[in-house]
Amino acid sequence: MKVALITDTHWGVRGDKLPFLENNKRFLDNVFFPYLTKNGIKRVAHLGDLFDRRKYINFYTKHRLRTDFLEPMAGMGIEADFLVGNHDTFYKNTNLINAHTELFKDRYSSFTIHPDPVERDFGGVKVCMVPWMCADNRKKTIDLIERTDARICMGHLELAGFEMYEGSFVSYGTDPQLFDRFDITVSGHYHHRSSNGKVHYLGSHAEFTWADYDDWRGFNVLDTETLRLEFVVNPYTMFRKVWYNDEGRDVVDIMREDFDSCSGKIVKVIVSSKSNPYWFDLFMERLEKADPSDVVIVEDHMNMDLDDEDLIDDAESTIDIFKKYIAQLGADESSKQELEAMIVELYNEAQRVG
Repeated sequence: MKVALITDTHWGVRGDKLPFLENNKRFLDNVFFPYLTKNGIKRVAHLGDLFDRRKYINFYTKHRLRTDFLEPMAGMGIEADFLVGNHDTFYKNTNLINAHTELFKDRYSSFTIHPDPVERDFGGVKVCMVPWMCADNRKKTIDLIERTDARICMGHLELAGFEMYEGSFVSYGTDPQLFDRFDITVSGHYHHRSSNGKVHYLGSHAEFTWADYDDWRGFNVLDTETLRLEFVVNPYTMFRKVWYNDEGRDVVDIMREDFDSCSGKIVKVIVSSKSNPYWFDLFMERLEKADPSDVVIVEDHMNMDLDDEDLIDDAESTIDIFKKYIAQLGADESSKQELEAMIVELYNEAQRVG
């Protein structure tokens, strides 16, 4: 059986901004659903963080989740399993109160919600389903992992040694060796795609912050018989960098810049040389006519000799600064890891809301 795996959709991200909802719909209507139809896939597993905010949801976002994602799946006869992720739960120490149960439990007969670990049958293949591990379910989760004979594990896991964002490794979390017994483990939670032997983080389906820029997003398809994992790219991005440099150029050359790809996107204009402010104003007027969602201008006077690849994103550098500071504290490793996890969680939440 082939199962479509999607995770960390974070409905309501960035304060329920409409461009992110529209980007979701483009992906679902033009990539996700057509792929399921073309390949006859009737099983979907969502690996956690369906929602963005733990405490509440915007009514319009809820409407778009229902009309853009849930109802189309139900109408296609899709059997879907939803793991509860850390962003889906009201409390941090239990998954008992979660958004899935409160918003659509029993509404769709072919959908199953998993706040607790459980074994599921996917076309005759046993799969161990592991939602967010917290104080309330940790013991039962470990007990199930240690006794199950399932070859496949699907989870929303916080494992040490993987990349939360590209180049940003997590030092805290559960030891991934706990999952060595499985032939393959696929997980949500970290938004960057990465693998370590038999454990695969699938990454989110779309870009949410600048830390996601130029990092492939999409969904995966798992063949439960062969254990082959196929990645399907989402071509719809949310972030675009534009460079402005008028050194040695004339205004006609500058005005040739094509801004069609900036429509509806969050654009960062990086200025390496601006000797003629009037030309720059004309440049920005043309960009605004392309109707971007938002524009940020970076006056790059401190990095005149650097290429785009040499510039470090704010999100990455900030996380690295936090980590270096925490590493130098005179505290035990357990306390450092707990502090790092707290800081990273707060920063990521601020990035998604901003």
